[in-house]
Amino acid sequence: MSASRFLLVCWAALATLSVCTVVLAQMDATWRLSVAILLVAVGKAWLIADGFMEMRHAPRLWRRLMVSWGVVLAAVVGLTLVLFR
Repeated sequence: MSASRFLLVCWAALATLSVCTVVLAQMDATWRLSVAILLVAVGKAWLIADGFMEMRHAPRLWRRLMVSWGVVLAAVVGLTLVLFR
């Protein structure tokens, strides 16, 4: 797959995930829905790191750091939702 085609696929996936986030946010606020939104956000962070930033070719440490940043951020937001409910 060419680089420009791959970036188009990444862009389409990011647009789809963004629309999914908006649709989920319009539904009733439940715990499961909040978790679903956070999981979509982690998926978007992974796609940005691996797709647009091309970290899939980087050393493992840097790739793990970039992908784990989205997971850590989602965990902090989730913990905040639990603590201040």
